[in-house]
Amino acid sequence: MAQGEWYYCLDHGTVEPYEGCRSATRLGPYPTPAEAAQALSRVAQRNEEWENDPRFNDDLDQDADDREEPGPFAG
Repeated sequence: MAQGEWYYCLDHGTVEPYEGCRSATRLGPYPTPAEAAQALSRVAQRNEEWENDPRFNDDLDQDADDREEPGPFAG
């Protein structure tokens, strides 16, 4: 285990060291328990930023290069 690896367990809603639950059900690693405890708020913040970023929002992105082009079997 790398010293200072902390995770947020999605199953239990708790902060745990490396020797905790399986990786598929947790977020991390984080360098401190306090940062691991903030994992869900960081996820929410990043999701909001992503939802408001026109580069990742098809409803707002109207770039000409995003037009659908016919495939090789069209027509």
